[in-house]
Amino acid sequence: MSRSKKPVNPAAQNGLDRLKEETAAELGLKDYKNTYKGALTSADNGRVGGQMVRKMIQAQETQFGGQGTTQAASGTLTAKQDANQKP
Repeated sequence: MSRSKKPVNPAAQNGLDRLKEETAAELGLKDYKNTYKGALTSADNGRVGGQMVRKMIQAQETQFGGQGTTQAASGTLTAKQDANQKP
């Protein structure tokens, strides 16, 4: 399967961009939109993407009335064992 940079739903691109900016700001990365991503560590860039996925999953679980929000609040096993995690 080839990877495409086209979003599945092009109308959602603005929302994803806002979510990315908001998530990066929460993680302490200022002006993420205008920052050259090559200057950031892969751990920092991965943290932004990972946190975005957590937020989207949590939003879907809340929408469907799921009980999975307790694990998201306490953190995942991967996040607890991340050697590059900033204090």
